[in-house]
Amino acid sequence: MSSYKPPYTITSKILKFSSEISELISDIKHIDKKYSNLKLRKKNRVRSITGTLQIEGNSFDEAKVTSVVDGKTVLGTTREIEEIKGAIEAYDNLEYYDYKNEKDLLKAHKFLMDALLNNAGKYRNTNVGVGGKDGVTHVAPPSNFVPQLMGDIFEWLNITDEHLLVVSCIFHYEFEFIHPFNDGNGRVGRLWQTVILKSFKDIFAYIPIESMVRNHQNDYYKALEESGTIGESTPFIEFMLEIINKSLKEYIRESEKNVPLKVPKNVPLKRLDKIINLMKKDKDVTVLELAHKLDVTDKTVKRDIAKLKNENKIVRVGSLKSGHWEICK
Repeated sequence: MSSYKPPYTITSKILKFSSEISELISDIKHIDKKYSNLKLRKKNRVRSITGTLQIEGNSFDEAKVTSVVDGKTVLGTTREIEEIKGAIEAYDNLEYYDYKNEKDLLKAHKFLMDALLNNAGKYRNTNVGVGGKDGVTHVAPPSNFVPQLMGDIFEWLNITDEHLLVVSCIFHYEFEFIHPFNDGNGRVGRLWQTVILKSFKDIFAYIPIESMVRNHQNDYYKALEESGTIGESTPFIEFMLEIINKSLKEYIRESEKNVPLKVPKNVPLKRLDKIINLMKKDKDVTVLELAHKLDVTDKTVKRDIAKLKNENKIVRVGSLKSGHWEICK
């Protein structure tokens, strides 16, 4: 039995981002359930596919990828279209993957690359280097080492008690370092991080982290190179946690766009009464805390507070940051 443990260090930055991510996930749970996010989830799946393929040089934008998803005919090279179709199939099977199962990862690679590689779903049997703008930036381990190295990292996946947020980043880096396939390594590495994150919280199936990585592509490669230089994945973990953090914030912003901007004429009176009572109990209560207690979005609470202010039922004394609420008699 292997005793391999990937080298990394838990830093204050990692702890900070992990804590913030947990809070954001809690916020997402309280987005008003009355407003469907099905369209947003489809849009985000398209963003994930578009982002991960554009990183690899595919020229299709979100509109074209959406057309392929909808079964429409689009103009493009055969390779680009096959890349899109492979990615669609790989992501459509997201809920069926077990992140601890090496065979499932091979299956995902086959979905992605079956029309593009003769040995899709199988590890490489040749040596490879990873190129950058300055030439070869990383020489991957010899091909005869790949099965053992992949076995080690999956064994670690099965026994580690590290937080899955961190595990997802470590695996992503280790996978890219090993570079086990002739092609498609970046796509599989990003997909498998999502698979691990989905095991942590289902919502990650619809968070387009790949799109955010594409928006910070140079920093992505820089973090990979920096980790390779120091011999541990710490810089890459910090970078990816920041990317996850930004992705969740964007998801919340997009979700709240579905909430009507105008205050409803008939705001539930019981909720307004509850807000007043909560403010009586705690004059320093925050909008976010109110949203959590009432199981609505912070945007909904802000609208309710605006209505209460207009009716001269409450006032804010001092700033939003350091002030407090007072109930008007």
